[in-house]
This record gives sequence, C-alpha cells and structure tokens, in this order.
Amino acid sequence: MTISQTNRKTFEADAASAVALLPTSEAPRVGQQSRALSVDYSLTRRSLGLAIGSLLFAGCLSLMLIVGRMPVFSTWVADPLFFKRCLVLHVDLALIVWFFSFAAALYSLLPGDRSSHGTYRAGFAVACVGVLAMIGGTMIPRTAPVLANYVPVIDNPVYVGGVALFFVGLLLCFINERLFVRSMEVSEHAPASVWEPFRVTPDVATALKTTALAYLVAMTTFLVSWAATPRSLEARSYYELVFWGGGHVLQVANVAAMLAVWLLLLSSLLKSAVLSPKTARVLFALLLAPHLIGPLLTLNGTVGSTYRLGFTRLMQFGIAPVVVIIMVICLQRLRQGWRGGIIGKTDLRDPRLVGFAASAALTVTGFLMGASIRNSNTMIPAHYHASIGAVTVAFMAVTFLLLKPLGFPLPGVRLARLIPWQICLFGFGQVIFAVGFALGGMHGLSRKAYGTEQHIRSVGELIGLGVMGAGGLIAVAGGLLFLLMMVRAGQARFSAGLPKFKLEPLARSNA
Repeated sequence: MTISQTNRKTFEADAASAVALLPTSEAPRVGQQSRALSVDYSLTRRSLGLAIGSLLFAGCLSLMLIVGRMPVFSTWVADPLFFKRCLVLHVDLALIVWFFSFAAALYSLLPGDRSSHGTYRAGFAVACVGVLAMIGGTMIPRTAPVLANYVPVIDNPVYVGGVALFFVGLLLCFINERLFVRSMEVSEHAPASVWEPFRVTPDVATALKTTALAYLVAMTTFLVSWAATPRSLEARSYYELVFWGGGHVLQVANVAAMLAVWLLLLSSLLKSAVLSPKTARVLFALLLAPHLIGPLLTLNGTVGSTYRLGFTRLMQFGIAPVVVIIMVICLQRLRQGWRGGIIGKTDLRDPRLVGFAASAALTVTGFLMGASIRNSNTMIPAHYHASIGAVTVAFMAVTFLLLKPLGFPLPGVRLARLIPWQICLFGFGQVIFAVGFALGGMHGLSRKAYGTEQHIRSVGELIGLGVMGAGGLIAVAGGLLFLLMMVRAGQARFSAGLPKFKLEPLARSNA
C-alpha cells in the first residue's frame, strides 16, 4: 500500500524545493545572498535519534517490568522500589523525552544562522546529559519514586537534576535565532541558496514557533512554581504542585507540534500550504495567548485553589476551540483537493492522509472524553491517553516523511507497504484503549488502582477493562512495528557507510 505513482513523483519534485524563512529585518533581492541562513539536518537527525531512542529504551523498560514480576526473576532484585523507579523512567522517556525531542527535531527544520546552530547543538548536548542523569538516578537504591501528574520523578538529586538538565537543554534548542526569522514564500525564481530539500511552509513555521514559545512559558511556570511551593511538603504533594501548572502548558506545546505535523502532512499531500500566513498567525496566537497568564497564576502560591483551578480551566477551554477550527479547515482543504483531482482513491492509503485521519480521530475522542469528566475515575486517563495518542500517531506518520530527506531510507518494499497499517494499528488501538477506559469510568471504575487495589463491582467495569486490554494490545503491536521500522532504517544507513571503513584499511595494506 504505497503512495500512488503520480503522487510519489510529485512528492520527490517537492522535496527539491522549500519555503525559505528569511530574516525579519529585510528580505534579499533575487540573486542576493541572505544572512547566512541554512538548515543543519545533522541537528534534526540527532534530535530524532534521541526521540526514537528514548522510545526504544522505554519499551525495554516496560519489558523489564513484566519480566521482573515473574517469580524466577523477582528474587534477583533486593530493592522493592527498583521496578517502580523503572516505571517512572519509562513514563518520562515515553512521554517527556519522546515528545519534546521530536518537537525539537521538527523545530530544527527552520533555518537559522551559525550562532543558532551552535546554541542548538549545545542545548542538545545538555539535554542528552540530562537523560543520562535520569537513567543514573534510577539506579540509586532505596530512593522513592513519585508518580506526580505530568512529570513523575524519583526523589533523589541525580534524577531531579537530570530532568532539569533535559528541560534546560531543550530550552536552548527552542529559543535561538530560528524564533526571530520571518516566513516568506519562495517562488520558482528565488535564488538557489534558499532552496532546501524539505518543504516547510509559513503556516508550519508559525506552528513550530508557537511550540517553542509555549515551551518557554511552561519552563517559566515550572520555575515560578518551584519558588512558590513550600519544600516542607511531603514529596508527592510537593512535586505534584511544582509540575501541575507547567505540565498543563506543556500540553499546549504538544498540541502546537501536532498541528504543525498536520499542516506538514497535508501541505505535502495537497502540494500547497493549508493555512495562509495571516490565518496561521491569528489562530496560533489565539492558542498561545490564554496560557501566557500561566506564571501569574502562581502569584498567590501553589497551595491555593486559584493555582489548581486556573490551570484546569485553561485546559478545558484554552485548547479545543483553535484545534477544532484548524481541523475543520484541514477537512475543507482535503475536500477541495478531492474535487479538484489533486487527491484520489489511491491516496486513501497514503501514510500522510492516514496519519492525519488517525490523529484527528484521537483528538476528537480525547475532547469528547475530557468534556465527560465528572469525577475522579478512569474517564480521566481515557481522555489523557487519547490526547497523547493523537500526538504520538502524528509524530509517527511524519517520521516516515522525514526519513528519506534525512538519509534514512526504509529498506525494502514490503516494509513500506506496512506503513499505513502500522499507523492504523496504533491509532485504532489507542481509540479502543481509551474507549475501554471511558466505559469503565462511566461505571465508576477507580483511577490509579492496580492489582488487588482494583475492585470490579459491575459488568460495565469488567467490559471496560476487557475493551481497554484489547485496544492496548493492538496499540502495542503498532508501536512495536514502528520501532522495528526505525531500527531497520537505522541499520540501512549504517550499512551504507560500513564498506568505507572496511575498504580503507584494506587499501592501505595492499599499498
């Protein structure tokens, strides 16, 4: 199930052109060099590698959690908190590191000058040190895991310091010269120096810059919350309050990155930008603006109701309206493309269209479940898993679009045919998983109750758990298939460069 032959030719032609992001001060005249702006794709490859590597390691940790509960192996680990610490690391790698490393990889597609490349490179190095510190902090015995919302941590200085280093490092990746260049469309007569092998339209650039600004607001909120939260509180309450506000704003950054991917996928499919530059600026300003008050909500401290209720209201009413508007525009543009013959029946299997459809379906599911929350039950994790699933499946879909331009070709036609199926497996599985959670919540199934703590009191709860389990298995199958494809792509790139290392010593010995 590959992209149609016509669309493949068009896509390869499009890959030879792009929209340049020019400086704010002035745009160069035709034939004149710009202010040394370029895209350093090595930064994209590194960030993408960290994102996918964190997913792989998180998967290994989940396997360790399963094996560690088996009677034969459980006696090998004397520390009873070890596997709970692995659970915390698994969550942080699979959500925090995966999401924001991938968002940083997308952001690096925006051109910048040499200084911005250097700042990004330094920030990425700091973020990698942070991830290593998180892994090291997990191994410190007898330290307690804290399952706080948004950013669970292990209560020791090494792990918490690693989380801080990762956040600070990515802040350097986001806040640099790329944030201050102006998006302008480039015609066929533009100077050759501004053409790049990947298309980033002005609306995509606006979405990515919104991601960076939302991340900055989230980091500011974290900092102010940390200063305003009494350290005398019990660890669970302390970290919950520190990460509550900024964690809400981080979801705005996730959503902006997801919308950037929607626009990137559909502009590649439709051969034109989805939003006009002005419309994009207005809509993404409306998405970001309400959340700029995030740091101000901590002025009366983090213990009071203003802090918790204020961010809850921002989550309820500050994201959905803009996302729904952009979704409707995307659907209208697809309808126009269908009527105009730009896309046809063969494109229904196109990974770009399948990826958008899966992400949009999960987004709507998450919104409906969020609006149905009334009490603290499994409706909350149902909403949450649908929302993060929407971001994840969008990132998976655009990864396949990025591989070839970044020098990571998918080996073999068979795997390429599986791409739409992988996206469907993960997306459909996540929808079923969330629906199962929601069914249980509608019948009163308790949140954060596991094993013997979980009491099933009705048939509805039992059915909900069964549906959730089936959906989870389907989603896991889709996730494993994605990781397999990424490993194969990495092997293909590595194998292509391997003969050079073998032949050089051989040539010297023959000489």
